[in-house]
Amino acid sequence: MTPDQLDLPTPCEKWTVADLIDHLVGAQHWGRCAVDGLDTTDTGEGSAQGDFKAAFADASAKVLASFQSDGALARTVNPGFGDIPAPALLGMVTTDTFQHSWDLATATGQDNNLDPQLADQLLDASRQAVQPAFRSDEGSIFGPEREAPDGANAAARLAAFLGRKV
Repeated sequence: MTPDQLDLPTPCEKWTVADLIDHLVGAQHWGRCAVDGLDTTDTGEGSAQGDFKAAFADASAKVLASFQSDGALARTVNPGFGDIPAPALLGMVTTDTFQHSWDLATATGQDNNLDPQLADQLLDASRQAVQPAFRSDEGSIFGPEREAPDGANAAARLAAFLGRKV
């Protein structure tokens, strides 16, 4: 991605590439802070306006280190909406990062055929985790489930399940 692509629309209909970058960096901060018992309101806002590749790399390294720390996956964490097992948060951060990577690749004309095995695993997990109450056209975490076209790759099938037009 390049700075001249920051204003491009994305499959997340209300977000530009810059908005998605800010969200991706913020989600890494959020995950790290929840695992480490810190304030989870650091949003990463403005990350797209600087060296966004370095900001994401730094935030990703920190969240990975937090999840890999001794006892991290045995913890109960509070990401801002109640207590959940740390492995559930890991699944959220992983799915969010993977899906928005697909969104960015699609928006910027890059190859969006991301790791098929991981996409299938995340789709299986999402089918278990994403409840109807989490879906609507407006204001929910996910849009309505959509149909992926015949022959769509695994990442595109996940995107359609999570509400993207594929």
